[in-house]
Amino acid sequence: METGVLNPDHYPARRAARVVQHYLNTRYGSPYKVFHLDTVHSATAENVTDSGRKYQVEFSVKDMISKKSVKSSAEVFFPKLDEATEKQLQELWYQQQRLQQQHTPVVTISCQEPLAIDTKAQEEAWYQQNKVNQSLVSQNLPDSHGHIEPGMEPLWHLGIVASSFIMLNQSTENTLYNMAQVANVTQLETENEQLKFEYDILLHDMVSQEIPRWRMQFTWSPTEGVRVLQMQHLPKCHNCKLPETN
Repeated sequence: METGVLNPDHYPARRAARVVQHYLNTRYGSPYKVFHLDTVHSATAENVTDSGRKYQVEFSVKDMISKKSVKSSAEVFFPKLDEATEKQLQELWYQQQRLQQQHTPVVTISCQEPLAIDTKAQEEAWYQQNKVNQSLVSQNLPDSHGHIEPGMEPLWHLGIVASSFIMLNQSTENTLYNMAQVANVTQLETENEQLKFEYDILLHDMVSQEIPRWRMQFTWSPTEGVRVLQMQHLPKCHNCKLPETN
């Protein structure tokens, strides 16, 4: 692996910055706030004895909804993985949670919450609407042509936020994950104050070009954010295709 100053347009720099994107979404994302990596300005990498590699990255992230962006910096530490451990990590997450905790990239970001955009009113309105109805069902967000109906966009955004937990935990120095599609989403009944969902999600590893499938159950509310309940890595789909991008 390359050390020292990295080309900000190449995979090593961008995969470290993409891990920060996933981290931000797990911390601050919502149906009305989703962070996306905009630009990597600079990056360096160094070996840390025999324990892993540390990246320093300066980057800009953009909120997908408001289109506002901000520049920030972060440190990303990738624990060292042998080939067998990395394969096991990719195959299992929920069942191997202890393994995951030992090998998840560690992110230290310089700012508390970039793009402190006030989305409380939209989130509360969407929460109240779906707390009463509890009947959301949808498939293929986006569809094969890259289209999402405006009323379904909060479900798509929520899928990105929830899948960021998977992408953060699965990321290594040999991956570059992106959310590709919500194949299915169903709102589940709940007796508490959280909205509960089951999502079937297609990810895209831009390095291997594989399309991993995951099923996850999680809850969301404006005050608690996303709380993951279950994750399951589904069998490989040989017919899955990426939707077109607009």
